[in-house]
Amino acid sequence: MFSPTRDQVRQFFCDTHKKQQARLPLSGAELPAADIIARHPEYHALLADAAAAEREWTPEEGTMNPFLHLSLHLAIAEQLAIDQPPGIRAAFTRLTARMDAHAAQHVLLEALGEVVWAAQQQGVMPDHESYLEKIGAYRGR
Repeated sequence: MFSPTRDQVRQFFCDTHKKQQARLPLSGAELPAADIIARHPEYHALLADAAAAEREWTPEEGTMNPFLHLSLHLAIAEQLAIDQPPGIRAAFTRLTARMDAHAAQHVLLEALGEVVWAAQQQGVMPDHESYLEKIGAYRGR
């Protein structure tokens, strides 16, 4: 299993954005990453700034780490492609009946972030049932 470092993940997103802007061919994980980047223009300047990849984001700042945000989107794209955990695709389809796909992905992203954070705090694997329950319980804000 490939476990990239923080720096490799950040470089991947910066390189993908650079290739996308130069209209160079994309391949593999760059394809969904480029689509995710395109839907987040608020991150384009950051991705074009090599020094920004070194920055730290803390919860106390009140903003999400943009590289974490993009990574979670990429994880969700993979989950939906393979329906893992089982039922994630159906849960997403139910959400897209009420909102656009990007907003629905953000619901999944928030639930995934909560479940991963809880698992890290407890030193266990993420709870797939809890993840699906959080998505199913979403009623909008």
